[in-house]
Amino acid sequence: MYRAIAANKRNTVFIFLFFIVIIGLLGWLAAAIYHNVAIVVVTVAIAALYAIIQYYSASGEAVAAAGAVEIQKSDNPRLWNTVENLTIATGTPMPRVYIINDPAPNAFATGRNPEHAVVAATTGLLEIMDDAELEAVMAHELGHVRNYDIRVSMIVFGLTVAIGFIADFLLRMTLFGGLAGGGNRNNNNGGGGGNPVLLVFGLIALIVAPLVASLVQLAISRQREYLADATSAMTTRNPDALASALAKLEAYGRPMRRQNSAMAHLWVANPLKPTLMSRLFSTHPPIQERIARLQKMGGSF
Repeated sequence: MYRAIAANKRNTVFIFLFFIVIIGLLGWLAAAIYHNVAIVVVTVAIAALYAIIQYYSASGEAVAAAGAVEIQKSDNPRLWNTVENLTIATGTPMPRVYIINDPAPNAFATGRNPEHAVVAATTGLLEIMDDAELEAVMAHELGHVRNYDIRVSMIVFGLTVAIGFIADFLLRMTLFGGLAGGGNRNNNNGGGGGNPVLLVFGLIALIVAPLVASLVQLAISRQREYLADATSAMTTRNPDALASALAKLEAYGRPMRRQNSAMAHLWVANPLKPTLMSRLFSTHPPIQERIARLQKMGGSF
């Protein structure tokens, strides 16, 4: 477990480096097109500020987007005691606990570190899960907190948004700059500085960069789900309980009433209406694969 947490922290550094490379390449491309480094500096500064704001405010935005209501022990002793017992067993700070009035069975955790964590469960989840299954699901969510997955996901989300912002801004400038420069062949400030090959290359790169960043974000999200499943199994010593809970989520799952694709990666199961695109770009690995891994773990206990 400690090795997994350490590996997760190292992954955070690698993720930072990967996204910095993408941002650097976009900056170099913009400088080459416009021969003006100031554009890059201003755009990166704005994107970085937006990413920082998102890093600190994303948990509150997620709670508000889900329509979650904070509870105390007297409001729902079953959920509160489940979370409290898990935090005592793992030495994790007690997170703020929320309930979402939604028949779709689901749960999520958020917060930039264990001291600022939030866990939430829907009324639909509480209705269909027995005590062992509920404990396994909440152990999964607390596993995200313990493994600093929330920090990783928030950083990746912020950097993905930053790259998208930079690419969109520069793409618009390239298009309009190219059109504006098209009327004057001597105008080197137009898109590509009058170089059509550089302009075409720039357009392709500016379109592809956000897609690559999003695919990396999705791949990281899927791996974090596997790690949280393993953490739940190690915490409860009962991987079959989580496997049973995931089977129920697949059997009784339905789209959330309040859908928000930006926070889809936070939930224990995909909360969005299933579509061809959502399957191709899913934030979660297939439930059957997760169950198969848990059943394999069960043989080692």
